[in-house]
Amino acid sequence: MGHRPDIEPSAGAGGFFACPDGSALPLIGLAHGSRHPGVAASIDQLMLATGAAGGMPAVGAFLDLAEPDLPTVARRLADLGHRAAVVAPLLFTEAFHARVDVPEAVREASASSGLQLVTAAVLGTSDDMLEVVEQSMTAAGVGNAHSVVLLAVGSSRSEANDAVLDLAARLERRRTGRVVAAFGTRSPRVAEVLDGLPEPTAIVPLFLSPGLLLDPLEELAASRGMVMAAPLGDLVAPLLVRRYQRALLTAAPQLR
Repeated sequence: MGHRPDIEPSAGAGGFFACPDGSALPLIGLAHGSRHPGVAASIDQLMLATGAAGGMPAVGAFLDLAEPDLPTVARRLADLGHRAAVVAPLLFTEAFHARVDVPEAVREASASSGLQLVTAAVLGTSDDMLEVVEQSMTAAGVGNAHSVVLLAVGSSRSEANDAVLDLAARLERRRTGRVVAAFGTRSPRVAEVLDGLPEPTAIVPLFLSPGLLLDPLEELAASRGMVMAAPLGDLVAPLLVRRYQRALLTAAPQLR
């Protein structure tokens, strides 16, 4: 699964609620997980970037299919003397994982470790995420006239898919080229929307890291001469810092 950094208390961040030793409360980025070999290293790098940007210890954990899980990370932090931490779900929508899996994992981790865990908001699809997607497109060389397929995993919950459709619509209003949403696990899939789009075309994943759903699409993009942007990765670090800060402010009465 790749190397995972040691969890070490770091220098405190001014204005943040602190641990007894004066360091900022740790941030745990809770990702879904995947069997793809590149996932663990990618989440590690994101958390290192987030910790550097926010001045807090930051480490990743997974809900499924990868290690370590949240209870393991919480116990490690407790063993280092931490009493509380912020859990930031590395999810884009309020689908099943955010509404069911994350709360269950947080309850289990808190009970098994004794650590007080504060849950931050998901990454979401609001305007700060829209800006991140635009940064990803710029880095990949996606021009203003490119037709863009905004690719998300997809959910059985219609409201979660609607949030992705809305993000695509807002992105399209800021560009000349078309923007359509597609999903990796449900219709419309990429192949269903490509033929109706003017060329040149690009695929922009709403993913944080490499994944098994992305590998065949990279091959498709290469075979058709399409641009495919990289997973968002470190670009979301500033968003994670903001989610962390807002969670601390919301939880202030319990943490003081």
